[in-house]
Amino acid sequence: MKTIKVMTVFGTRPEAIKMAPLVHELERTDGVESIVCVTAQHRQMLDQVMDIFHLKADYDLDIMQPRQTLATITTKSLVGLDEVLDEAKPDIVLVHGDTSTTFAGALAAFYHKIPVGHVEAGLRTFDKYSPFPEEMNRKLTGQIAELHFAPTERNRKNLAAEGITKGVIVCGNTVVDAIHSTVNPDFVFRDDTLNQLDYENRRVILVTAHRRENYGEAMEHIMRALRRLADDFEDIDIVYPVHLSPYVRETAAKYLSGHERIHLIEPLAVDEMHNLMGRSYMVMTDSGGLQEEAPSLGKPVLVLRRETERPEAIEAGTVRLAGVEEDTIYSMACTLLRDENEYHQMAHAVNPYGDGHTSRRIVHMIRHYFGQLPDLPDEFRP
Repeated sequence: MKTIKVMTVFGTRPEAIKMAPLVHELERTDGVESIVCVTAQHRQMLDQVMDIFHLKADYDLDIMQPRQTLATITTKSLVGLDEVLDEAKPDIVLVHGDTSTTFAGALAAFYHKIPVGHVEAGLRTFDKYSPFPEEMNRKLTGQIAELHFAPTERNRKNLAAEGITKGVIVCGNTVVDAIHSTVNPDFVFRDDTLNQLDYENRRVILVTAHRRENYGEAMEHIMRALRRLADDFEDIDIVYPVHLSPYVRETAAKYLSGHERIHLIEPLAVDEMHNLMGRSYMVMTDSGGLQEEAPSLGKPVLVLRRETERPEAIEAGTVRLAGVEEDTIYSMACTLLRDENEYHQMAHAVNPYGDGHTSRRIVHMIRHYFGQLPDLPDEFRP
């Protein structure tokens, strides 16, 4: 049996979290050689995830630079990957989701005529500028890829609408695999602020807000809504790990600093984020990944965006789209804080993103593609 050389390419914290369980599944699979290449589009945050999940890069492009732009990220990744692919000669390149690293990885593999597998394929908002540049990154990657690992049936249908029907399986999301390995009831936070919170008697709201499309008036609306909630509900604590973006930090400080029950802390490592999520009452976020992670832990999510490429969670009832208007955000959060039935309806809804076995399904599909396994299980068929 010929060994399949599988190269995973990623460069950001969210990619690394979602690729980690897949890398481990590849490493323990007979007949597969796992090769890891990181661009380090996000250096510090990527390294934290690599350490926590015990990942080792075979190739590290180390592209991050001060005030990097989308163009510098893409071009430096493309040039660096050109050399790596020449040397490593993988049989297939796996990329994840929608970052600039994702698109550059797919394009570099295409230039070398190496098949591409797209993990978390088929997500769409149908607005090429929101999220920006992610929507176009994932669409362009979808046009290049040979294998498409769609988390949900809706994602498969999105691909089919674009004429992509071959090499597609519905397999869940690898983030569910990841979160099952990190949450521990005895976990001790490295940030002692989090150890001091009274999770039993107070309601902790986890907040993240950092997306480019929310910069400006939308971000100010979000911050004002959070401040009102902290003022009006004495039994809540708001924990906001503030993104490293200078704009986000300045805006958060302007509207939220100085309140005794709003905790502006440094970005959290993935194990801390998952365990804080597990102890929180609910999540308010403009992140994509948290919309998938929090429902795995039974936590309602209010999405601080105008749209989401994850409508399955809204349909399942685990997520609600709060938008970016102050009054709407405040009102929807108040509902979950005041109405127990509304809260429990969201908290006990079924997570649409899988059962924790996505990585196994992806590896099975890769082995089938290269002829190691003759048949696909019935669950892979649309």
